[in-house]
Amino acid sequence: MSFDLDQYISQYSGLTKLKRLLFIVDNSKDLRQKALKRLLDELKQGKNTTLYKEVIEKYGKELGLSVDNDWISKVDDAAQTQQQRLETELNAHKTNLIKESIRMGHNELGDFHYDRGNLQEALKAYLRTRDYCTSSKHVIEMCLNVIRISIEMNNYALVHQYVTKAENTPDVSEGTDVIATTKVLASSALANLEGKKYKLVARKLLDCDALLNNSFNSVITCNDIAIYAGLTALATFERRELKEKVLDNNKFKAFLELEPEIGTIILNFYESKYTTCLEILDKLLPRLLLDIYVRDHVTSLYEKIRSKALVQYVSTFTSVDMNKMATVFNTTVDNLEKELAALIMDKQIKARIDSHKKILYARVTDQRNATYQKVLEFGDSFIRESEISILRMNINKQRDFVVKPNRKMAKQLMF
Repeated sequence: MSFDLDQYISQYSGLTKLKRLLFIVDNSKDLRQKALKRLLDELKQGKNTTLYKEVIEKYGKELGLSVDNDWISKVDDAAQTQQQRLETELNAHKTNLIKESIRMGHNELGDFHYDRGNLQEALKAYLRTRDYCTSSKHVIEMCLNVIRISIEMNNYALVHQYVTKAENTPDVSEGTDVIATTKVLASSALANLEGKKYKLVARKLLDCDALLNNSFNSVITCNDIAIYAGLTALATFERRELKEKVLDNNKFKAFLELEPEIGTIILNFYESKYTTCLEILDKLLPRLLLDIYVRDHVTSLYEKIRSKALVQYVSTFTSVDMNKMATVFNTTVDNLEKELAALIMDKQIKARIDSHKKILYARVTDQRNATYQKVLEFGDSFIRESEISILRMNINKQRDFVVKPNRKMAKQLMF
């Protein structure tokens, strides 16, 4: 599956665009040079001189480039002038006690520091708008600004905190602002992805609305939502859930249309076409390894998906020829045997392996005996409850029934 760097990176904006390019530079030999050139071009069009210097000092020799001090000086001077102007305007608004103007002034200062790559100062500026929010939309805007900066800083505790705050606003809790609600859901999913709560990630992203379009591409795109939701759902959902919450989810189909291979993978998995499913997953792997958020989770997700496929495959048979099964899962019989043994030890599969004949035998439950055991347990339970009920009835009939206190209590009553 070919990877079009220009098409991929053009989906993003802001600092995440630069960080994704830098991530590709560090993790792809084939795309390193192209990504590095594109990164430097993007940096030269912005105001983040600090990141520009870091990149040139680290990678400049590869392209025969040195630090452009004239450009840095020019951008820094212009930035200093802009910062002074913004701070002067903000002070004037504070003097005039105009709440909305003060809020906007802090936001503009936060945007300025964000463009400069000074995330700590940007966070401070956005947090200062809290006292000047006069509507639900203002609170959501403040929360999303703080969330965006916190994600860039990898401060996911703060992301969770402001996601909760945003969820408590009427526009999000009642779902009246669809785009804001989707942004909050996507942010929550990224925070939970960091915590490896894959099922929760899938649930959050499957509730997103494609009306989001490109309005949150400084954090995540609709294509990312399709990929992250598809993989986490495949790794954690049961077959019924895949059908109901993914394949039959009309709202999510708009996302799957952006990444049709994800839809194909899920459909093939649901239809038990494991060979095709795993082949497409393998082709998708190089791209996923270049994703700044998913890379650290790819191995775990792929293992979960493969284990689920193995469990589902053997669940329909009483005995399985491991030679045929190895062909289906594109592996050797020895490796398959190790995988199955691990699943048996983990109690995900109830079976035993005949290593000599290379056959897997399912441990079939004796239904007749199991039914007898259930009936006996039910009978014992019924007898016990009946005896308790009879005892209670007899006690109620005896009006003069008295429970004698024990000796300790008797002594205490005497004194």
